[in-house]
Amino acid sequence: MTSEQVICTDMETPIGMMIVGSTDKGCCLLEFHDRGGVEKIRLAIEKRYRKNMVAGKCSFNDMAVEQLSGYFAGTRTDFDLPLDIVGTPFEKSVWQELLATSFGKTRSYGEVAAAVGNPQASRAVGRANGANRISIIVPCHRIIEANGNLRGYGGGLWRKRWLLDHEQKVLSGTAVSLFE
Repeated sequence: MTSEQVICTDMETPIGMMIVGSTDKGCCLLEFHDRGGVEKIRLAIEKRYRKNMVAGKCSFNDMAVEQLSGYFAGTRTDFDLPLDIVGTPFEKSVWQELLATSFGKTRSYGEVAAAVGNPQASRAVGRANGANRISIIVPCHRIIEANGNLRGYGGGLWRKRWLLDHEQKVLSGTAVSLFE
């Protein structure tokens, strides 16, 4: 891998095909193919990282695929792979709060806004949540409205519901392995 590339590979999941991408620093992309299409994702990643996105294999992608497989199988509740996160200081602060949101737990946009020191910024938290390009690993699906309703998930609300339900099933011991 060169420092001028984002190496990408596809991964089949129970909720659709995903693109996994990494730089020489760590995983920087986990996105659903149908979130605007692969070409739109490529353009966004190349703009954000100022690197060409190319198909290939690399150790960070292998780690991500292995850990995500465990997540979907119900045997993994956290991720421990290097990430290469690029964004504004505010976005990075929101994404750090997402990373601090435990498996099976949810928080409101307002709670995240308060945690980053700007209680009035729940809409900005929503925008930062939507700008997250490392879904599931940086768990934007765990952020919901204060009243408990689901809102805004780039992969579709049905996937957000599926992921939240999956985590509850894993915690309750009723999850069925999806990769056996």
